[in-house]
Amino acid sequence: MESRVSNRKKRRAKVRWRRVFLLLFLLLIVTGAGYTAYQYYAGVHQTKPGDALNMDNLEFNGKKDANGRTNILLLGIDRRGKEDSRTDTIMIAQYDPKKNQVKLVSIMRDIYAEIPGYKNYKINTAYYLGNLDNQKSGVELLRKTIKANFDIDVQYYALVDFQGFVKIVDTLAPQGIEINVEHKMSKNIGMTLYPGKQLMHGKELLAYARFRKDAQGDFGRVARQQKVLKALQKEVFSVNGLAKAPKLLGTIQPYLSTNMSKMDILALVKDVVLGENLKVKTMTVPIAGTYTDAYYPEVGAVLEVDKAKNTEEIKKFLDEE
Repeated sequence: MESRVSNRKKRRAKVRWRRVFLLLFLLLIVTGAGYTAYQYYAGVHQTKPGDALNMDNLEFNGKKDANGRTNILLLGIDRRGKEDSRTDTIMIAQYDPKKNQVKLVSIMRDIYAEIPGYKNYKINTAYYLGNLDNQKSGVELLRKTIKANFDIDVQYYALVDFQGFVKIVDTLAPQGIEINVEHKMSKNIGMTLYPGKQLMHGKELLAYARFRKDAQGDFGRVARQQKVLKALQKEVFSVNGLAKAPKLLGTIQPYLSTNMSKMDILALVKDVVLGENLKVKTMTVPIAGTYTDAYYPEVGAVLEVDKAKNTEEIKKFLDEE
């Protein structure tokens, strides 16, 4: 009897870990599945969809959290060849083992930021600039940029290449994912989407998630990405989705790179799996009322933000109960 109970607990823990892993991955790919779509489907990518990310052992001088929390810089990259990759998604994920709580801070890529050693650019340019300099790495320069602008440091990084998005979605839901498209969408997504409820395969879902050429701009894109995330979550947590978890994990692996050791990952997984009632909280930077739209000829359209106010709010969010 004791053995059966133990086996049931192990099975529940295994299923729960798969759910957490897939949820975190989906959070990253959906919130960032953007700019890649046009280049990929227009045929201008220099790498093939099946190429592995293969970017381990990058320089990253992150700082350990003094309060025992795990802080990870989650990056979704638009890889058109390693030399000109840019981060389409920038997120800070914090896991607090004492509270069994995950907090996610999404940083808008168009924030006009101070990049140490360079002129001011959009914050997502830091990764690109760092990769051009043999003395640095993109993840390290982006870490320094976030520290310089928002006084937030992280210990780890995790990179995801969005080239795997279509394959992952089609593996998860070969019949398609149902989405209600609000209006006609076509500019810069490599296809035309028409309004109405419809089943979308990976190619269409990626185009929908990355569309931003309407009055709402990047904020509208974030809302659509959250909508896609909810639809994917529902599919992942279905009986069929959980049955496909091992295959999905194998599909995901070539598109991931991190400085977390196996021991780091196992310790994190152990905490998440053994804890109860995992809580997830999110925030977006800049917060409402702390930014204005601006334009610089050498940079383009940007968000001018009140850095002091956003720094205060980020710290309050990460440190609150």
